[in-house]
Amino acid sequence: MSVPRKTISILLAFFAIYVIWGSTYLLNKIAVSELPPFKLASIRFLVSSVFIFIIAKVLRVRITITKRQFKNTIIAGFLFLTFGNGVVVWALKFVDSGFAALEISAQPLVVLLLMWLIQGKKISAMSYIGVLLGFIGIYLLVSQKQLISQDNQVVGMIMIFVCMVSWAYGSLFVGRADMPANYFVNTGYQMLTGGIMLAMASFCFGETWSLPSTWSSNVQWAMLGLIFFGSIIAFTAFNYLLKVVSPEKVSTNTYVNPIIALILGWWILDERITLQSIIAAVVLLTGVYFINSKRVLTKPRIIGR
Repeated sequence: MSVPRKTISILLAFFAIYVIWGSTYLLNKIAVSELPPFKLASIRFLVSSVFIFIIAKVLRVRITITKRQFKNTIIAGFLFLTFGNGVVVWALKFVDSGFAALEISAQPLVVLLLMWLIQGKKISAMSYIGVLLGFIGIYLLVSQKQLISQDNQVVGMIMIFVCMVSWAYGSLFVGRADMPANYFVNTGYQMLTGGIMLAMASFCFGETWSLPSTWSSNVQWAMLGLIFFGSIIAFTAFNYLLKVVSPEKVSTNTYVNPIIALILGWWILDERITLQSIIAAVVLLTGVYFINSKRVLTKPRIIGR
């Protein structure tokens, strides 16, 4: 008995948002070991935006947008990509990829708190439990003495948390702003504007730019993976799933990505997984489950992992 084509497409799409997005932490960690962080992120998103617009033209998708929409994509591009992603890539110079992914899995907690602070949203009883577990999980994660004692580890952890606030505020902003109706076009403009601002940040910080031919083969492959798989294929799969399955099912990548990142970091980069990190992961992800279980959040806004 043959499996329906739609079922295969859904399974492949879930594989993309589970495994590919989970692997982007590893790919960024490999690339940032050799390339300056803002340069790395800038190249990734600028090249990805070009391919997205080419694909849009081939598919005859209209890419023209209004001035207001363009302004809003600039703001979203900064919140999600220039700051939200660029600074995380910088933090990966000091923080293990699996650790970063696990800390970032608390993003729904930050979104919920901002919705309460800024929009006055009421928090359900289940979500209160999720918030409590989330804070306990984060504390267990960042309080490990062997991590705090490492150079710039604390700074990296703090900056990742600040990036989570940027992503969370970006999610609230995009939810109300006048954005391009087509998700593909919307992402293309966010990556284009975010990539340009990342390039400006790179030059301001005096980062050295070099041709891809001078990079090591590992970095070349990591960059290709980030561009084609992490930015284009996985995000296309993400938007496809939003149309064919419920947002709650799509948001399950929140639980899977850090596990994939932890395993890949341990397997390929020999990153250390402590018992306390495992306990923190269980507590933190349980908290995220409680937060998502009452459908407090809108459609997941995960741009350019």
